[in-house]
Amino acid sequence: MTTVIGLTGGIASGKSTVSKMFADAGVPIIDADKIAREVVAPHSRVLKRIIAAFGKQILTVDERLDRRRLGQLVFGDPKKLAQLNDIIQPVIRQVIGARIVALRAHDTPIVVLDAPLLLEQHYEADVDLIVVVTVPREVQLSRLMARDGLSLAAANERINSQMPLSKKVAVADVVVDNSQRLEETRLQVVNLLDKVRQNAD
Repeated sequence: MTTVIGLTGGIASGKSTVSKMFADAGVPIIDADKIAREVVAPHSRVLKRIIAAFGKQILTVDERLDRRRLGQLVFGDPKKLAQLNDIIQPVIRQVIGARIVALRAHDTPIVVLDAPLLLEQHYEADVDLIVVVTVPREVQLSRLMARDGLSLAAANERINSQMPLSKKVAVADVVVDNSQRLEETRLQVVNLLDKVRQNAD
């Protein structure tokens, strides 16, 4: 039997770091962000629909999706963000579903679905366990500003465009506190995997 762990968290909470810890422990990762990049490859059906909705201004000179430019257009505008999600999310869901089915068919014991919008896009029914990575908001802000070169106002806008971390924590089966040293975070991941394996036996 396969246990699917749904991994999510706020933007810049360190979810990718935790995902890598699962991968380092030998757990296969289905990365929703990676799939999102795959489905908007140049000349893809999804990219054509995004261009039709938002114009060619969201393309780079080599006709790839300019994610930063698109982000500037949709973050802070709930209607445009919803429009983008209506185009891209059903395709991402289809790919994720197919990958979960394939891993279940191979009796993979544990799989992690790493998805920033796990709860916003209602993947609860597709996973057996919801794990939320948390950090204090001030840590989120400083990481996001440093990582993406954003102003404080732009970083706040990005965070506010997502479901509040407190709401994610409220529905979590497990909360991973990523505000301390990395080794402490890793220990939480190891303990979680031990519990999942024990429950499967």
